[in-house]
This record gives sequence, C-alpha cells and structure tokens, in this order.
Amino acid sequence: MRVLVCLLALAAFAIPAHAAPTAVFPAVFINSSPQPTAPEETERVKRMDAALAKALAESGAFQPVDLAPVAADLAGVRDIHDCNGCEVDLAKKLGARYAVVAWTQKVSSLILNLNVRIADVETGQAVKAGSVDIRGDTDEAWRRGLAYLLKEYVLPAKPQLR
Repeated sequence: MRVLVCLLALAAFAIPAHAAPTAVFPAVFINSSPQPTAPEETERVKRMDAALAKALAESGAFQPVDLAPVAADLAGVRDIHDCNGCEVDLAKKLGARYAVVAWTQKVSSLILNLNVRIADVETGQAVKAGSVDIRGDTDEAWRRGLAYLLKEYVLPAKPQLR
C-alpha cells in the first residue's frame, strides 16, 4: 500500500498541471542607441518570439492561444508592453488567463536588455516578470539571455524529487 501511494505521488509530479490559455504577444524592439536597427536584430526578435512561446508551452503551465481574432486591434498598438494594460484587454477578448509581453531594448551595440512580463488577465497584475542585461548584439548573447530570463524569472520551478 505504501509503495502504491509513493508511486502515485511521484506520478503526480510527472503529470503537468492543466496549461492555462495564454496570449503571447509579439515582442517589441526598442532601439534607443545611435545605431539604426539592423535586419539581424529584427530576425532575433522573431526568433525570441518563437522561443518564448515554445518554452511557455513546453513548461506545461501555459498554452499560447491564436492571436488572429485580435489582429486588427493589435495592429493599432504601437508598443504592446507599454500600452496602459491594453494587452490584458486583448487577452480577455481571446479568453486567455494570462497576457505575456516581451521587449528588448538596445542601449548600444554592446548593451541590450531582454524583458518579459506575464499578467493575470483577471487582476491585471504581473504574476511573473524579469529583465536581464546582455553584452553583445549577437545570436548567442540573445539566446543565452533569453534562456537565463526564462529559467530564473519566468518559467515555473520544477519540483525537486528526493
């Protein structure tokens, strides 16, 4: 009997909780540096979007929803991360539980920061948020920065089995 209870307890850790519908909005690139935005930076933002949505889905806690029903509304928003909560309103229209916004700010060709905020649609309050600075405007720096941001600030902690 004890063995069965232990096996059931271990199985509970292996089964992910029901994933919550989540509106993952396209990341924003803010270039406050004197250099123009390079095409590779635009591509890095697209890859960051894809990697973020994939990591959220694979966590088992979040299920990205299709943004197509709010595409027209979204087209009128300049900076989704800084729109006085419009991301929460758009996520509500989609029936999502969470709204995710991400942005990268380029200060110079050496200094950038990656940011993610997840808001509870019911309250509008941030439930997860983080920011990391990266050095170097390279594919590797962006990839490592996003991985660290996700691991340390965004994704749910994995239970430790002993």
